[in-house]
Amino acid sequence: MIPMERLTWVSGSFTAHVVEARLRSEGIDAKLRGPVDGPYALTVGDMARVEIHVPAEQMDDARLVMLVDEVDATLAAPREWGGPEKVPGPWARGAAVTALLAAGLAPIVLYARLG
Repeated sequence: MIPMERLTWVSGSFTAHVVEARLRSEGIDAKLRGPVDGPYALTVGDMARVEIHVPAEQMDDARLVMLVDEVDATLAAPREWGGPEKVPGPWARGAAVTALLAAGLAPIVLYARLG
């Protein structure tokens, strides 16, 4: 059996699965230990703590992957650099209202024609 060492821990199984998938995409054999996919979906506190373990010989590579992801997240452009938030124009709102009215009136018209 290959000796495994703890790389890090995260809160919640979703985050743990994301980290595991990221490590596996780089060829690192990651294993999760803790409340993963249990009946209780805890996301905070010690009861939600999931540890990520990797083989001892892959520890340096795993740390490098984690560092690269952290640097990428830090250097990512802020949301406000994307420009102003686009708001639907009046024609789009009018089309949506028309579609809703048509969907609401269609059953009434069909009922009147059949009745």
